[in-house]
Amino acid sequence: MMALSPNLAYLESEAIHIIRDGFAEAKRPVVLFSGGKDSTVLAHLVLRAFYPAPPPIPLLHVDSTWEFREVVEFRDRFARNHGFDLVVKANEEGRRQNINPFEHGDTYTTMMRTDPLKAALTDGGYDVIFGGARRDEEASRAKERIASVRNANHGWEPRNQRPELWRSYNWRLGKGQSIRAYPISNWTEHDLWTYIRMREIELAPLYFAADRPVVVRDGLRLVVDDDARMQWRDGETPTMEKVRFRTLGCWPVTGADPSDADHIDAVMYETLTSGMSERRGRVSDSGSLERQKRDGYF
Repeated sequence: MMALSPNLAYLESEAIHIIRDGFAEAKRPVVLFSGGKDSTVLAHLVLRAFYPAPPPIPLLHVDSTWEFREVVEFRDRFARNHGFDLVVKANEEGRRQNINPFEHGDTYTTMMRTDPLKAALTDGGYDVIFGGARRDEEASRAKERIASVRNANHGWEPRNQRPELWRSYNWRLGKGQSIRAYPISNWTEHDLWTYIRMREIELAPLYFAADRPVVVRDGLRLVVDDDARMQWRDGETPTMEKVRFRTLGCWPVTGADPSDADHIDAVMYETLTSGMSERRGRVSDSGSLERQKRDGYF
């Protein structure tokens, strides 16, 4: 394992400080875990924050019911190998109604992601919720505080956020309030990938190029993760292409990139020389992420 650069060592120290600080003030903390690279790095920082003790904070995964199978397998393996308690929440009524990303758009995001997240947080009584969002990902996330206050309905109001000076975070909560805490807020995508390499962190296999069944739809390469649930258009036939993902979401609405990068150094080179946003392949980002966040989304 390589030594961290001064910048990465500082970011790691800052993140661990935030995790320990929030944990000390929390009654019921939880870590949001999607199985993506950001939440995986966050979970590793939790491990480092409390080593050699087992992790004292559970992982919470909101299962949209349209997750990549490799992500679900990685999620379960990661929690088991590192001693995390894992809580999985899904909207079973939405599953019965076959609410899906092909037909239901924003309704799908609300019913299958936002609503079960809010229900899981309420049912679990979680007051400090650690997430892996970074400010450089998207404009509305750049407005977030590291300790971001949510109202009793888990909604976000940017104008009600508190000042944060000199790494001092305000964890006090009013009635019904909770805090979404973002320990890697100040990290860039470059920082994240460099840290993953230096700390030898295992990621979900979808970040690495492999032959996968693909259809090209509306300019995006969609990997057909479950052909029985795929809603085919006339004339569509999947073809095998070597592709990988730069960001992970629900498989029917997340585009893959053609790539030969099947190991960490090649992925880093390809990612860090790209001039495109890492979230450009997220169809679900085509609407207002800020509006979704105000309603209680991640």
